[in-house]
Amino acid sequence: MIDKIKSDSMDLLFEAILTLESVDDCYKFFDDLCTSIELKAFAQRLHVAKLLDEHRVYNSIVTETGASTATISRVNRSLKDGNDGYNIVFDRLKKKDLLK
Repeated sequence: MIDKIKSDSMDLLFEAILTLESVDDCYKFFDDLCTSIELKAFAQRLHVAKLLDEHRVYNSIVTETGASTATISRVNRSLKDGNDGYNIVFDRLKKKDLLK
């Protein structure tokens, strides 16, 4: 999957994200970059991944996040067969005591 999206433009985007130094910086940059619907979808997927990582059941996740079962399935597939991106983030958030 990574090869499908890899490009100079994507590298620039990710390098730009890596320059952000605070949550406030992120709010400013992502508000300029994305629509509120796109940002809410990203946040929802991360929330779904967190709940799946906690071994929560689909019905509970639907109720708590409002995500569709299709979205939950997609996130679950990424957790199981993806590039470990969610796990990298979760491990680092746990080290900073920002995630249980």
